[in-house]
Amino acid sequence: MTGSIGQWRERLATDDPNPDEIVTRAIPRDVELPGGAGTAVLITLDNGHDHTKPNTLGPKGLLSLADAIEAAAARTDIAAVAVTGKPFIFAVGADLTAVPKVRGREEALAIARLGHDVLRRLGELDVPSFAFVNGAVLGGGLEVALHCRYRTISSGVTMLGLPEAFLGLVPGWGGAYLLPRLIGAQSALKIVLENPLAQNRTVSGAKAHEMGIADALFEPADFLEESLRWAARVVTGEQAVHRPEVDTGAAWDEAVNNARFMLEGRLHGAAPAPYRALDLVAQARTRSRDEGFAAEDEALADLILSDELRAGLYAFDLTQKRARRPVGVPDASLARPVTKVGVVGAGLMAGQLALLFARRLQVPVVLTDLDAERLEAGVAYVHGEVDRLAAKGRVSSDAAKRLKGLVTGSLTKDAFADADFVIEAVFERMDVKRQVFAEVEAVVSPEAVLATNTSSLSVTEMASGLRHPERVVGFHFFNPVAVLPLLEVVRGERTDDATLATAFATAKALRKSAVSVKDSPAFVVNRLLTLFMGAVIDAVEEGTEPEAADRAVAPLGLPMTPLMLLQLVGPAVALHVSETLHAAYPDRFSVSAKHRALVEAGATQIYGPDFSLDPEVKRLLAGGSSPSTEDQILQRALESLAREIKLMLDEGVVAEAADIDLCLITGAGWPFHLGGITPYLDAKGISEKVNGEPFHPGGLKAV
Repeated sequence: MTGSIGQWRERLATDDPNPDEIVTRAIPRDVELPGGAGTAVLITLDNGHDHTKPNTLGPKGLLSLADAIEAAAARTDIAAVAVTGKPFIFAVGADLTAVPKVRGREEALAIARLGHDVLRRLGELDVPSFAFVNGAVLGGGLEVALHCRYRTISSGVTMLGLPEAFLGLVPGWGGAYLLPRLIGAQSALKIVLENPLAQNRTVSGAKAHEMGIADALFEPADFLEESLRWAARVVTGEQAVHRPEVDTGAAWDEAVNNARFMLEGRLHGAAPAPYRALDLVAQARTRSRDEGFAAEDEALADLILSDELRAGLYAFDLTQKRARRPVGVPDASLARPVTKVGVVGAGLMAGQLALLFARRLQVPVVLTDLDAERLEAGVAYVHGEVDRLAAKGRVSSDAAKRLKGLVTGSLTKDAFADADFVIEAVFERMDVKRQVFAEVEAVVSPEAVLATNTSSLSVTEMASGLRHPERVVGFHFFNPVAVLPLLEVVRGERTDDATLATAFATAKALRKSAVSVKDSPAFVVNRLLTLFMGAVIDAVEEGTEPEAADRAVAPLGLPMTPLMLLQLVGPAVALHVSETLHAAYPDRFSVSAKHRALVEAGATQIYGPDFSLDPEVKRLLAGGSSPSTEDQILQRALESLAREIKLMLDEGVVAEAADIDLCLITGAGWPFHLGGITPYLDAKGISEKVNGEPFHPGGLKAV
């Protein structure tokens, strides 16, 4: 028996580092392969819970798998060994709840070695080994499958990936070595780096088969039966498995170089884990398996103890736990059903909202506008997006027809008469929005919810003058609506519990991460991003070169620079938010004359296609005689954020600092490796310097 396995057995008998581990047991049973191909040992991974608690692999789970593998290895009467999962779940990785309990590098190294020593036996058996991937497969779960000689996958699998770099780790149980040698460096780096850094994107079972990760693809209804049939043919030699030869020459090096360029562009060296993962993939080209696994062990041991991983796990818990159990939500029983939705406006944002509501709620959605041409264009946009989803295989042709039938347009608001939920997406002006709500209230029932997608205006003021101000709520989405998970649910002074409960129930049905926010200027994300952008624009106003000022925040590894964000939001929209905040807090928020000049000049593109500053924009931003250094700009920006967040918490804008972290992660792409803005400000000592105390006294705790 491998050394680390025996050592862990002895250790757990006297000193269990994680007594609360939910053990995923490896349950073996004999099955007869079709066609007389012999007996196979089928090992099912199952933690004894339903699909809401997915299989994870801690030390005790790994030892259970080791027992099943060793028992199979000792037999001479079997033709194959196969591993599968419980319904809907294969396995989703290591048990990360134990990470905070790791007591030093040696223990971290021991965990890494245990994973390798157990899983590699699947590929070292005297008989063929198969992974029947029947459900979600992430991280260490995918590494279980990679160690097997052959893999089948269900077309019903929606999540396959290696999310470790997203959290602050590397694929440390064989993934960084085995995957590139299976499908090539370029494809492997999509799974190891590109997808994790793109909001932890995953791939489907069909895509995994197309990429060569799985050898065969079967439908969910008879997946196990078909997998056993296929395995029987492999065992008897009737089924040949052809895999393209992996290019270990110039193509490998080119893929690594491209990935390194991508990392520099996104992270600027700010996060160690993705770079360690890239190095492991780069070196897998020439290393032996033992050397590759040993390098993974060392990288995993270093990163398990890193502040980056602690921060990443805190951020992960926010998005997986707090986002699903938002604070400040009234009793769900108060929520009213939503059977029809109205959308006021037919522009791009309105179209995105209409598509989301129709797709997620599966109810009729009607858009209104005063202009027939604009209305037709809005409905056509939604129908076109549905066609694109169908072309990509995201929805069936029948589902596409149903979705297009759900979305219609009307030139009058009478179409809202039987709507339960009406959201406005019109021009960001208080008088316009108040007029819209007055017109809508005249035709809807007294119980219908009136939601505003305003990015900065007062929900309370918007509701004033209505007969039923209690049914008005802020429902602030982020652009692009289909991509960013955050939804700021804003309670006005007179918003009642039934309206708020309906808003949160609707947000859940839309699969959004909803955060309860007090009605205050620009709410959470726009208030903080405006302050952050303001620090850069102020530096430019004072005479700093725009490129240098924009570069100042590079050490944070944000998805885009402040001036790129200004371009995405739109200078005019950003100026409006600045003016709103300046009116509310004139001592902390300024309105830049140069920003106003950009808007007055009609500038919309800050950067050109080659990522250089537009010459006309640069001319408009020129001037000033007191330039700052990049370090000074970053420090000022972070100190202003720390000060503002403390004021927001004192004002009760959100319940806790964790909500501000969740908002910035899900609404502004704040990097996971920083763990949220408040832990980062604590770690840099800025919170204590500015406010006299950290946001998290005693350090980060479980969410």
